[in-house]
Amino acid sequence: MSRSMYSYSKSILERVSFDPLLFCKELEKAIKVLLPYEIDQLMNWLTKYTEEKPELKQCLININQ
Repeated sequence: MSRSMYSYSKSILERVSFDPLLFCKELEKAIKVLLPYEIDQLMNWLTKYTEEKPELKQCLININQ
């Protein structure tokens, strides 16, 4: 059974969260391949996930523009 792109993107973002630049690059890639409703889900998850990691919040600002 294949994983959804949303789940795959989320797992990649969790793995690269140690490096803000890499996190931003992977987030940009995810935004390009996800469907609109998946992007909404990802943004909701990111809002909660980045509460613990403020160094990653700059990536959200770049995506929301």
